[in-house]
Amino acid sequence: MGAGEMWTQLGSSLAGLMFVWAMFKQYFPFEIEQHVQKYTKKLASLFNPYIQITFHEYNGEHFQRSKAYAAIQRYLSAESTDRAKRLKADMVRDSKSLVLSMDDYEEVTDESFMGIKVWWASNKNTPKPQMFSLYGDGNDDKRYYTLKFHRRDKEVVYGRYLSHVMDEGKAIEVKTRQRKLHTNNRGEQWDGFRRTMWSHVVFEHPATFDTLAMEENKKKQIMNDLITFTKSKDYYKKIGKAWKRGYLLFGPPGTGKSTMIAAMANLLEYDVYDLELTAVKDNTELRKLLIDISSKSIIVIEDIDCSLDLTGQRKKKKEKDEEGDGKDPVSKKKKEDQEKSNESSKVTLSGLLNFIDGLWSACGGERIIVFTTNYVEKLDPALIRRGRMDKHIELTYCCFEAFKVLARNYLDIESHDLFETIKKLLEENEITPADVAENLMPKSPEDDADACMANLIDAIEKAKEEAKAKAEEKEKEKERVKDEEEKRLKAEKEEKEKEEKEQKSGEGVKEEKTKVEVRENGVRENGVKVTN
Repeated sequence: MGAGEMWTQLGSSLAGLMFVWAMFKQYFPFEIEQHVQKYTKKLASLFNPYIQITFHEYNGEHFQRSKAYAAIQRYLSAESTDRAKRLKADMVRDSKSLVLSMDDYEEVTDESFMGIKVWWASNKNTPKPQMFSLYGDGNDDKRYYTLKFHRRDKEVVYGRYLSHVMDEGKAIEVKTRQRKLHTNNRGEQWDGFRRTMWSHVVFEHPATFDTLAMEENKKKQIMNDLITFTKSKDYYKKIGKAWKRGYLLFGPPGTGKSTMIAAMANLLEYDVYDLELTAVKDNTELRKLLIDISSKSIIVIEDIDCSLDLTGQRKKKKEKDEEGDGKDPVSKKKKEDQEKSNESSKVTLSGLLNFIDGLWSACGGERIIVFTTNYVEKLDPALIRRGRMDKHIELTYCCFEAFKVLARNYLDIESHDLFETIKKLLEENEITPADVAENLMPKSPEDDADACMANLIDAIEKAKEEAKAKAEEKEKEKERVKDEEEKRLKAEKEEKEKEEKEQKSGEGVKEEKTKVEVRENGVRENGVKVTN
């Protein structure tokens, strides 16, 4: 048989099969067609050693994108860039860069897990045109991934490989996501279309531990503590403790507390939730906000001693009992204004304690809670005890090591002739890193390192004089208060002596009056009868 005849017979056979299939599709009911396909696939599976799993982009409800599909897409984005020949790029929501994935009908092989070999394929179904759809455009393609593997590997695939894919996909999503800075909305703004408990902007603060003005050893301790926390999920579970950690940042204004929070977020690649307590109506709203916070986040309450009158709630009743009519009217008015401003928020100290360390604190893991304050002595000890605020970090005035970091950041210098002078001045005087940074920053193109260093020295000298003047003024005020106290005590003593003198004088007059009355009544006085 020649080649021409063979091709002729093959073409005739194919044409005959197509004719039979067309007739079958036309004259046989759809139910019979389904049964034929079903048993055909079963027959083929008896001789096929491979298993196939399908992951659709949308679940049965069709409203929400499948989390499994999204995780697989992230996982395959790393695998497909090296092995697939056709890729597609898309800007996924909340991602900071383009996401590359396999194009439709593309297939890649994965042999990276425990030596097994699997095949991933990207497919789509194009539905028939529809006039109307409850899900938007009824003509959208229905995409899905298929995973194919040998029967002998099914235990590994079912038990460990799929979990590995999900975990890796979520990790890639977290790493490539666009980090955000959140702030809470008031409760009345939670209802309605597109309204949420939290509003957010893109978190773009550039602070890092490299640029943080602090002693090097202290920075390393904090960084090690943070990194150890992120790797301790199993350890926290073993000891029966919620996977969270509290940090208390305290110190004078301008010492870098907010900058420290930004550096922590950038080191760990966490989102930041800035919680404004005055916008929270009550403890119930506080719990709802906590539930809505994602993992891998830092919850911040800045200036907690000023946020609400939490520290004085335990003493409030006692203070009211001790109030007298002679209370300073100015202080009384100030206190009334503060109480009035806090009426909109009924968050209690107990509610806040449960928020950071109660049962509700365990909903969601890998969270860091940060409090900042300028006056740590004003805070209730129950609020900052270990177990709630696990690590207390004091941010103090600028030391020489912190100054060298600022000089490197602002002037790109590691040493200078004036370093020793500045070192001596910093040891003798108190100046915040914020003030040092302001004086090191060039204000014009002509300002060089020498000019900026001279400005800093002048600023420290000026601060020294101001501190001296304040100390003298304080001493004078102390002496004035002492003199006024002495005068007051002297006046009280004189007034007391005057009252005692008047009291004695009154008693003498009374005694003389009694003697006169006795004489008038004819009563004997000293054994002698008194007569008129």
